[in-house]
Amino acid sequence: MTDISVWDKEIPVPVRLIQYIDQNVREKLPPGTQFHGIAPSGSSYWARTAKIDATDANGEPTPFFIKVHQFEHGKNMVSSEFYAMKLLYSIIPEMPDTYFFICRFRELSNDIPDVADFPALLAEFHGRSKSAAGDFGFPITMFGGRNPQTFPLTKSWEECFSKGLDKIFDMEEQTHGPDEEMQRLRDGLMTKLIPRLLRPLETEGRVLVPSLVHGDLWDGNASADVETGRPMIFDATPLYAHKEYEMGPWWCNRHKMTHAYIEEYIKHMPRSEPVADFEDRGALYNL
Repeated sequence: MTDISVWDKEIPVPVRLIQYIDQNVREKLPPGTQFHGIAPSGSSYWARTAKIDATDANGEPTPFFIKVHQFEHGKNMVSSEFYAMKLLYSIIPEMPDTYFFICRFRELSNDIPDVADFPALLAEFHGRSKSAAGDFGFPITMFGGRNPQTFPLTKSWEECFSKGLDKIFDMEEQTHGPDEEMQRLRDGLMTKLIPRLLRPLETEGRVLVPSLVHGDLWDGNASADVETGRPMIFDATPLYAHKEYEMGPWWCNRHKMTHAYIEEYIKHMPRSEPVADFEDRGALYNL
């Protein structure tokens, strides 16, 4: 989810970079592609985004979407996004590949995916996507906006989640400096709340299977294809996680994906045991 502190800041990438189609971009697209123009499209707080109007070798319209970053940090951001979207698409190609580096342009609606089919499709995705080594976490650093997110590979979801959240607290302290109240909250989360809510998932004979999740599935990262009506997801920060982690943003009342999406999802993917902790786990994942 986007930090409100960036809303009024200038995008840290010059607009001139999407006022022409760079030769390096041209060379990466299919042979025979004819280029007809480029114009800003979509929105981002830390990148420039544009639509490239083009036709293929047969003269059929084949528009592309491009996202441009700068410098080493930007290189890491686009590299991780490409890796993420390629992996998600390999598991469920029915959810079209869109919005990584440069890809086929999709005209998106101004609304979120339909509650009647999107949660079911997401549940199917979680059911298909199993970690080959049985690990939670992710092998490379992903980026939520400009912020690196690291979830180490481990056999324990409690350990993976704790270490990932601990890194976020570290970045918060580096940005704003030490805070006594924040440290108390951090200690309570790490030593009491997380063990209380996550440890029971993997004790008393219970086994938690890692599922690949989008990782930031709020309404700003999901829409529908205007032409087909099919759900579209983008800007992923994936990891192998407890499947309920995906629904973290849906517990937040200000988001468009409401509890109705949660209720529909659990019709297709049962809640983990202990079921009594389901809502409390949701509140934890909403942090």
